[in-house]
Amino acid sequence: MPEHSSFFTLLLAHAKETLAQNAESIGETFLGHHKPSWHSFEPLGTAVTLAVILLAVAAYVRLRLAKVEEAVIPDESLTLRTFVEVFLDYFYNLAKDVMDEKRAKKYFPLIGSAACFVFVANLMALFPGLPVATTSLNITFGTALVVFVLFNFWGLKENGFGYIKHLMGPVWYLAPLVFPIELISLCVRPVTLGLRLMLNMAVDHLLLTIFMGFLTVLLPLPILVLGCVVVLVQTLVFTLLTCIYIGLATEHEEHH
Repeated sequence: MPEHSSFFTLLLAHAKETLAQNAESIGETFLGHHKPSWHSFEPLGTAVTLAVILLAVAAYVRLRLAKVEEAVIPDESLTLRTFVEVFLDYFYNLAKDVMDEKRAKKYFPLIGSAACFVFVANLMALFPGLPVATTSLNITFGTALVVFVLFNFWGLKENGFGYIKHLMGPVWYLAPLVFPIELISLCVRPVTLGLRLMLNMAVDHLLLTIFMGFLTVLLPLPILVLGCVVVLVQTLVFTLLTCIYIGLATEHEEHH
């Protein structure tokens, strides 16, 4: 995505010189060999800010749940605590449907964190002028890479060499053919996971910004409705694929 200004850009502008020096020391980008500028730090700064906000919300909700009376009695209206409970409960049930309850509970910290981060980052695309971290391939690929590293680590931890053996196919004489194909398919997962999320959110945010530029009231409404659908669907797809990848990696060899 080309660089564009947002409200967050004004905050970064105060440290423009420092960021420019850091960008120069980084060198050219891996894809396209472009030289980054101070503006290139906006997606990273946005992602860090979102992480801090999510940690603050998690601490607040955890504090409410720590009080027995407030944890047992539901709120009368929709509150932050109620929304977080319903949101996480939905994705927890999704994880249980993909894998068994024991593994869903064990790996839900990653699944729930990914769902919360992607949802909140995507939600910002509905407001023109706000930075959207998920329109940057660096952020989406980085998020997908965390999922990739962890589900492979858990797969090796649960199945040992059986995890590698599974990539070689059902019979040994097909291993030279099957293993390279399975390995490529495995390594492509974080690329497709991050690229799909970035492209959908970038296009959605771009369309909304263009229609908002017409300075009308009713014209952007269909795009806003479509944007809400895209936010929900992309969060669901990213989280569902995360659950599937973890479920496949941690499933015991005899169940494959």
